[in-house]
Amino acid sequence: MSMNIQVFNLSLNIEDRDLRRLFSPFGIVASAEVIRDKLNGRSKCNAMVEMPIDSQGRQAIESLHLTLLDGKKISVSEHPIK
Repeated sequence: MSMNIQVFNLSLNIEDRDLRRLFSPFGIVASAEVIRDKLNGRSKCNAMVEMPIDSQGRQAIESLHLTLLDGKKISVSEHPIK
């Protein structure tokens, strides 16, 4: 079962490839996408990351939550399934 991970408080400089690079040491990254405003394309300073192996996703969350990325302390957590 894959894990969806939400990342908050990102710098405006962070791109999808930066998220892939950040999460890939913990395992396979199926997708990593900075959420952008539909009208102007600017980052909303949060993102979604999908990791297909639950245990790898949990390790990434535990290791990355409240760490600094580009000068900002990021919040990383499991995205609840509705």
